[in-house]
Order: sequence, then C-alpha cells, then structure tokens
Amino acid sequence: MLIGVDASRVTVARRTGTELYSLRLIEALLGLDAVHRFRLYFNQPPAAGLFENVSPHVETRVIPFPRLWTHVRLGLEAATRPPDLLFVPSHVLPLWTRPPAAVTVHDLGYLHFPEAHPRRQRWYLDWSTRHSARTARVVIADSNATKRDLVAHYGVQPDKIVVAYPGFDPDLAPVVDTRTITTVKRRYGVQEDYFLHIGTLQPRKNLTRLVQAFANLRPVAQVQLVLAGKRGWLYEDLFRQVRRLGLEGRVLFPGYVDDPDKAALLSGALAYVFPSLYEGFGFPAVEAQVCDTPLICANSSSLPEVAGEAALLVDPLSVDDLTQTMALMLTDAALRADLVARGRCNRERFSWRACAETVMTALEAGSETES
Repeated sequence: MLIGVDASRVTVARRTGTELYSLRLIEALLGLDAVHRFRLYFNQPPAAGLFENVSPHVETRVIPFPRLWTHVRLGLEAATRPPDLLFVPSHVLPLWTRPPAAVTVHDLGYLHFPEAHPRRQRWYLDWSTRHSARTARVVIADSNATKRDLVAHYGVQPDKIVVAYPGFDPDLAPVVDTRTITTVKRRYGVQEDYFLHIGTLQPRKNLTRLVQAFANLRPVAQVQLVLAGKRGWLYEDLFRQVRRLGLEGRVLFPGYVDDPDKAALLSGALAYVFPSLYEGFGFPAVEAQVCDTPLICANSSSLPEVAGEAALLVDPLSVDDLTQTMALMLTDAALRADLVARGRCNRERFSWRACAETVMTALEAGSETES
C-alpha cells in the first residue's frame, strides 16, 4: 500500500503541539517494520536529514503554493497522483479528497469555549473539523474525550474513530545536575522557586485565572510564576493583568523555550500548573511527569484521562481551588514526592511506537473499507 502523508506541519522552525505530533508520529510510522510505501507531502523543502535513513520506502514531494495549500495544492496532487490512502495528521482534509482518507482530530475546544478563539478561526475550525470527520474513512482521536465530542457534536459513528494516545519526546528526561538547572533558570530570568506553565499565551490556556490564583499566594512565600511560550491571541490582557496586580518580577514571560532547555526548566519547577479550559490531549502533562515534575491540572476535557492518578486535579473555573492547590503543593514536600513517583508509572502508558502501531492498523483497515 502507498500511504500519502501530509508532512507540511513539520517544517516550521518552532514546533508546538500539532507540529510535534506530526513530526513524531511520522517518524514512528516510518520506523515500523511495515511493508508499506510512504509519500510525504511538503509545502516547503524540509530541513536536511529530516526523515532520511528511516525507511527505504519513502519518497518526498515538495509542492509549494502561496495560499490554501491543503485545499488547493495538496488536494490536486492527491487527485492527479493518488496514493492508496491519504493521511493528514493535522486536522484538515482537502476540500476534495479523491483517494480514501484518514485524519487526526486533536480537539474540539472551540465548541466548548468559543470565546477563547477569534470568530474567523472558530468558524473555520468548526467547518473543517465537520468536513474532515465526515469525509475520512478513519478518524484518529488523541483521547476518549475527543472521541466523545466527535460523536456528540458531529454525529460521527463511534466505530469509525480510533483512539491513539500520542507519545512524548524520547530525548526528554529529568535533569538531575543542579548546575545545569541553575544555568537554565538564570537564562530565563528565574531567581527563586517557581511554578511553571509552558504553552502559547492565549485565552484557552486559562492563564488569567492562574495569575490571579498566584497573586493570592503572596502571604505564603516568595515564589515565582513562569509563563513560558510564544505570544498568542489576546496576550496583551494577560500582561496588563500582571501590571495591575503589581506582579512584575514575580510573574515571568520568558517567551518560547528552546527544546534543549525544556527538560531543565521542567525539572527545576516546584510544580507544573496546567489549568487549561480544554485540551484534546495535553502534551505538557506527560512532559512534566517525564521530567519528574509534580503536576496540577484541570479536572476537565482529556486531562484527567491523561494525568491518571498522578496529578492534583482542580476546577479550572475556580481561582480559589487553584490557589489552595498551589499552596498545598508549595508547602508539602511529601506530596510532591508522591506525585513524582506516580507520574513515573503513568508516563509508561505513552509512546510514539505504540501510537504508530495503533494508527497503522487503522490506516490499513481504512484502505480496505468500502466507500
């Protein structure tokens, strides 16, 4: 079988969740002992060495196009030189899909919290997800929470949806060298013990409530809150809130964290705080556990499913709940140690190899299903 794969998301310089998912899953699929051939589609030339020496059965197609690449250029390419199956790991199938298709739908957060997305983005997400879920022969979901949403909101048949938990970066590991941690902390301006959150600064991440909860900790101890990640939609409101509360110097915005620094920043944190309003999977929860970092996360969407019994769960809409849980984490060393131990067990559930094996079985079944 010739499997065409949309690999356009992996060429970005600074990858976030969807881009990392595409990269790691494609790597794992190519690394399986499978007899299938792969054709990878790029909208710009990939970096030298990307996906090379992974499989002798891989060809690449660089098909640049200025706008609407998925719907126009990828769709045309797949129609004129069709693979046996087209797989898009990044949410959106071309408008016209000639070969059988499979798609990964990561989340439907825009339906649960529409106010956290710009109107045009919300409309496009709704249309494209509905189109992709109904057009694809197989839908890959990152979690059972996303599967339930697809069934409830778009009427997708449950037996058409395959849940495949993503893995984590195999190079990610706890940093135990205190000098390395100190060096990385200094690089990002961290001077004290700190709570950490890494992710795009946008309303869906619920960071305004996190900042308010942190402000309520002021009588407890001198501690910092590090909100790392690139600036997203409405980030200015978050900056204004920090100034209004007089938290400059205690709430830090170091920007995007380079991959070599992520493990050290996670390993040095008192806890990772993940109060997101909605996540289809929530990579940071697993990454925190991989780095032996105690975890606080929301009790909604996929996060309880992903965190297992290795996190303190909070109501993401309750500032008081967040404050009390952060205070408990700050003062209870035994609790932190117990969560770290539980996290080591929980993280064993996730690997890219297992994800790729589940996805490959679904792709094989999808290519054989009658239209």
